[in-house]
Amino acid sequence: MKDTPDYRERVFQIVRRIPRGRVMTYGQIALILGEGYTPRTVGFVMHSSGQKVPWHRVINAQGACSTSGMILPADKQPRMLEREGIKFDKRGHCDLERYRWIPHEDKEEEVKATLFRE
Repeated sequence: MKDTPDYRERVFQIVRRIPRGRVMTYGQIALILGEGYTPRTVGFVMHSSGQKVPWHRVINAQGACSTSGMILPADKQPRMLEREGIKFDKRGHCDLERYRWIPHEDKEEEVKATLFRE
């Protein structure tokens, strides 16, 4: 992982676009960003996000929160998402078919154009 401000900012640009009440997965974001990004590296980047990045809207591919081992209450992320209307089942998973945000193709191309400017 190339841990530079530009590397991290590319992740944050996408995460800032996720609407309230919707989520994206670490893998989705890595796929959009392409080479040099993996779900795991997106997760590492999210640990350094500040208050202006809605970090809680990024979850794992099973529709669950992956905040264990972090220095915050274990239920903080799901509580934040529940306040936005996202429902979790008894196992702590949300329905990705319902809540996953997929940027529109034209918007995704716009995001890529912004992120890949030299």
